[in-house]
Amino acid sequence: MSNNKPIWTKNFISISVSNFFIFAVFYGLLTLMPIYVLDMPGGTLGQAGLVTTIFLLSVILVRPFSGIIIEKLGKKRMLVTSMLAFALSTFLYTLTEDITVLLILRFIHGISFSIATTVTLSIAAVIVPPERRGAGLGYFGMSMNLAMVVGPFLALTLQPFISYHNIFNIFGGFMVIGWLCSLLVKNTIEVIPPRIKKKLTWSDLFERKSLAISTVGLFISFSYASIMSFISIYAQSLGLIETASYFFLVFAVAMLISRPFTGRLFDEKGPNVVIIPAILIFATGLFLLSVTTSASMLLVAGGLIGVGYGTLLPCFQTLAIQASPKHRSAYATATFFTLYDTGIAAGSFILGIAAFYLGNAHMYLALSGFVVLIVFYYKWIMNLRNGNG
Repeated sequence: MSNNKPIWTKNFISISVSNFFIFAVFYGLLTLMPIYVLDMPGGTLGQAGLVTTIFLLSVILVRPFSGIIIEKLGKKRMLVTSMLAFALSTFLYTLTEDITVLLILRFIHGISFSIATTVTLSIAAVIVPPERRGAGLGYFGMSMNLAMVVGPFLALTLQPFISYHNIFNIFGGFMVIGWLCSLLVKNTIEVIPPRIKKKLTWSDLFERKSLAISTVGLFISFSYASIMSFISIYAQSLGLIETASYFFLVFAVAMLISRPFTGRLFDEKGPNVVIIPAILIFATGLFLLSVTTSASMLLVAGGLIGVGYGTLLPCFQTLAIQASPKHRSAYATATFFTLYDTGIAAGSFILGIAAFYLGNAHMYLALSGFVVLIVFYYKWIMNLRNGNG
């Protein structure tokens, strides 16, 4: 009977649409900003990389504090406020003619992104029926995965035809729609937590019970950074740059097809049945990338990575939230994303060095072996969690 409780309520749809627009604009700007900087007078490659680094640095610095901010001020209030701040920051890019101003705005933009993405997931975790959390958060995660395709596609499609300022205004318009959707989120349950001490403690920044499983997410995001940062460069070196634009499209289709099945399996059979095969599929996709010689192989690799990584992210989000008390869902979310963002940032830097010395193909080959080892680390973490360690 309990499994008949609906997931696709008005609240769930509203928060999912809001989350989609946040990440569509995030990924769109992530793709567009380096090109924008290089087209600025005196823009350099170093500055192009810095606009991404400064944004991620801001997100990582603020993320541990987002849980306590959300708890003190309320989920709905912070949802609406952070969405509006993110929208206004997006419009303000039209005023950035100087690299210093751009970097300051990127840092400010990262603050609103950090809080907005923490609060959307923590609200989704409350809205979804607890017994259907694996499926529900899996569906919610699709909004982020779809945005990963839509944002860059729009940015790169529009860039040759209209000005950067018009693209910024379009993305700002998207965020206004996302903000309006956030206003429709009603009746979010605000669980009253124990009284907070005046002195800031570790528990005010992180959820200890979610920390272990979040480290597994860190290793997965570290590995996925190789896709975000280097797949276009690798495809270009193989003479497959035209195919690279379809890589994430195949990724999204594979993720969409597999997500309903894997989310339901997570709830009915438990996490191991889903997570261990997904890690191995992710590793297989990375291995196939390392030996890719044709467009078809590149796209098959994209499909495997879509199934593997696309399944893992919402699964680890769910486990992090399930590990925490209900009133600590915002802290669990902040803990997970702090480590996830750290993995992306560290992976972009470390794997860039590895690719320089090893070459992209050998970097992907080594990474596929590293991902296989994550299976053993994950099993160890789960044994400790279940009291079998």
